[in-house]
Amino acid sequence: MGQYVDQHFEAIRFNGQDLRDGDYLRCTFKGCQFTHTSMEETYTNSCRFEQCNFHGAMLNASNHTGSAFENCNFMEANLFVAKFIDCKMVGSDFSNAKLDGITLTNGDWSYTNLRQVRLNKQDLRNIRFFEADLYEANLENSDLRNCDLTRANLAKTTLRGADLRGAIMSGVDFKSFDVKGARMDSSQAVVFLRSYGAKVD
Repeated sequence: MGQYVDQHFEAIRFNGQDLRDGDYLRCTFKGCQFTHTSMEETYTNSCRFEQCNFHGAMLNASNHTGSAFENCNFMEANLFVAKFIDCKMVGSDFSNAKLDGITLTNGDWSYTNLRQVRLNKQDLRNIRFFEADLYEANLENSDLRNCDLTRANLAKTTLRGADLRGAIMSGVDFKSFDVKGARMDSSQAVVFLRSYGAKVD
């Protein structure tokens, strides 16, 4: 698809186009449409996508480093074995997206819609999930150490075997999910007990 450097795209409709193997460096996209677009093996570095629509887009094996996808729509997108390294995904919607084999390294996923996603057995250390919606998500056997889960919605989330040590869990409703089998540190155990009315000295 070629290489694009320092280019700006606004309100452009790429719907259904073949953008495979594209290489984007420091490009900005504002209000662009990528519905059902082929973007397999696309590479972005330090790019910014603002309010873009990736509904049904094919982003298989795409690689993103230091890029921002703010308030974007990834509903039903295919992100199989995609990589997001140090990316800012604030406010984006991943409803019914295919995330099998995805790699998330650091980054800010605050306010994202991750309801019912499958992120089991993933290394999610140090990721910010501030007020993220993880309702009924599968996080079984995932490494969530040092994540920021402040006020995240973990209702009915599967956490069996997950490692929560060091994670910030202020404002989390511990009564809404089962922590059986999850690894917690002493400070989290205190918050857990207090959520059930225990007095801990």
